[in-house]
Amino acid sequence: MIHVLATVELNPGTREQFLAEFHGVMPAVHAEIGCVAYGPAVDATTDLPQQQRLGDNFVVIVEQWESLEALKAHLVAPHMLAYRERVKPFVANVRLQILQPA
Repeated sequence: MIHVLATVELNPGTREQFLAEFHGVMPAVHAEIGCVAYGPAVDATTDLPQQQRLGDNFVVIVEQWESLEALKAHLVAPHMLAYRERVKPFVANVRLQILQPA
Protein backbone atom coordinates (compact mmCIF):
# COMPACT_ATOMS: atom_id res chain seq x y z
CA MET A 1 0.00 0.00 0.00
CA ILE A 2 1.06 3.58 -0.58
CA HIS A 3 -0.15 6.84 0.90
CA VAL A 4 -0.38 10.08 -1.06
CA LEU A 5 -0.64 13.59 0.33
CA ALA A 6 -1.34 16.18 -2.34
CA THR A 7 -1.16 19.70 -0.91
CA VAL A 8 -3.01 21.97 -3.30
CA GLU A 9 -2.44 25.71 -3.06
CA LEU A 10 -5.40 27.54 -4.54
CA ASN A 11 -5.81 30.99 -5.99
CA PRO A 12 -7.41 33.24 -3.35
CA GLY A 13 -11.17 32.85 -3.02
CA THR A 14 -11.48 29.68 -5.12
CA ARG A 15 -11.55 26.94 -2.47
CA GLU A 16 -15.31 26.34 -2.58
CA GLN A 17 -15.29 26.09 -6.40
CA PHE A 18 -12.34 23.69 -6.26
CA LEU A 19 -14.04 21.53 -3.62
CA ALA A 20 -17.26 21.38 -5.67
CA GLU A 21 -15.29 20.00 -8.63
CA PHE A 22 -13.37 17.65 -6.35
CA HIS A 23 -16.51 16.22 -4.77
CA GLY A 24 -17.90 15.72 -8.28
CA VAL A 25 -15.00 13.47 -9.32
CA MET A 26 -14.78 11.51 -6.05
CA PRO A 27 -17.29 8.75 -6.98
CA ALA A 28 -15.34 7.91 -10.14
CA VAL A 29 -12.07 7.79 -8.19
CA HIS A 30 -13.57 5.62 -5.45
CA ALA A 31 -14.63 3.18 -8.19
CA GLU A 32 -11.08 2.87 -9.54
CA ILE A 33 -9.28 -0.43 -9.05
CA GLY A 34 -6.85 -0.09 -6.15
CA CYS A 35 -8.39 2.99 -4.50
CA VAL A 36 -8.51 2.46 -0.73
CA ALA A 37 -9.20 6.06 0.32
CA TYR A 38 -9.47 9.41 -1.44
CA GLY A 39 -10.76 12.66 0.05
CA PRO A 40 -10.06 16.33 0.69
CA ALA A 41 -9.14 17.90 4.04
CA VAL A 42 -8.79 21.47 5.25
CA ASP A 43 -7.55 23.03 8.47
CA ALA A 44 -9.50 21.87 11.50
CA THR A 45 -10.53 24.41 14.10
CA THR A 46 -8.66 23.48 17.28
CA ASP A 47 -7.11 25.15 20.28
CA LEU A 48 -3.88 23.15 19.95
CA PRO A 49 -0.83 25.45 19.95
CA GLN A 50 1.17 22.86 17.97
CA GLN A 51 -1.15 23.09 14.96
CA GLN A 52 0.43 24.67 11.92
CA ARG A 53 -2.41 25.99 9.81
CA LEU A 54 -2.15 25.94 6.05
CA GLY A 55 -4.77 28.64 5.56
CA ASP A 56 -7.89 29.22 3.49
CA ASN A 57 -6.11 28.79 0.16
CA PHE A 58 -5.06 25.17 0.75
CA VAL A 59 -6.65 21.74 0.46
CA VAL A 60 -4.82 18.52 1.30
CA ILE A 61 -5.97 15.47 -0.61
CA VAL A 62 -5.43 12.33 1.46
CA GLU A 63 -5.18 9.14 -0.59
CA GLN A 64 -4.39 5.47 -0.11
CA TRP A 65 -3.75 3.12 -3.02
CA GLU A 66 -3.14 -0.61 -3.07
CA SER A 67 -0.05 -0.13 -5.25
CA LEU A 68 2.02 2.37 -7.19
CA GLU A 69 0.55 0.88 -10.38
CA ALA A 70 -2.96 1.76 -9.18
CA LEU A 71 -1.84 5.34 -8.50
CA LYS A 72 -0.25 5.58 -11.95
CA ALA A 73 -3.50 4.39 -13.57
CA HIS A 74 -5.43 6.95 -11.52
CA LEU A 75 -3.22 9.79 -12.72
CA VAL A 76 -4.07 9.12 -16.39
CA ALA A 77 -7.72 8.08 -15.96
CA PRO A 78 -9.97 10.03 -18.37
CA HIS A 79 -12.08 11.48 -15.54
CA MET A 80 -8.90 12.78 -13.85
CA LEU A 81 -7.60 14.38 -17.03
CA ALA A 82 -10.94 16.18 -17.46
CA TYR A 83 -11.02 17.14 -13.76
CA ARG A 84 -7.53 18.67 -13.91
CA GLU A 85 -8.61 20.84 -16.84
CA ARG A 86 -11.69 22.02 -14.93
CA VAL A 87 -9.73 22.99 -11.79
CA LYS A 88 -6.76 24.53 -13.59
CA PRO A 89 -8.10 28.11 -13.09
CA PHE A 90 -8.25 27.52 -9.31
CA VAL A 91 -4.87 25.85 -8.71
CA ALA A 92 -1.71 27.87 -8.04
CA ASN A 93 0.57 24.96 -7.06
CA VAL A 94 0.52 21.28 -6.08
CA ARG A 95 2.98 19.46 -3.85
CA LEU A 96 2.80 15.67 -4.04
CA GLN A 97 4.19 13.35 -1.36
CA ILE A 98 4.12 9.60 -1.99
CA LEU A 99 4.75 7.59 1.15
CA GLN A 100 4.91 3.97 2.21
CA PRO A 101 4.09 2.45 5.59
CA ALA A 102 7.10 2.23 7.86
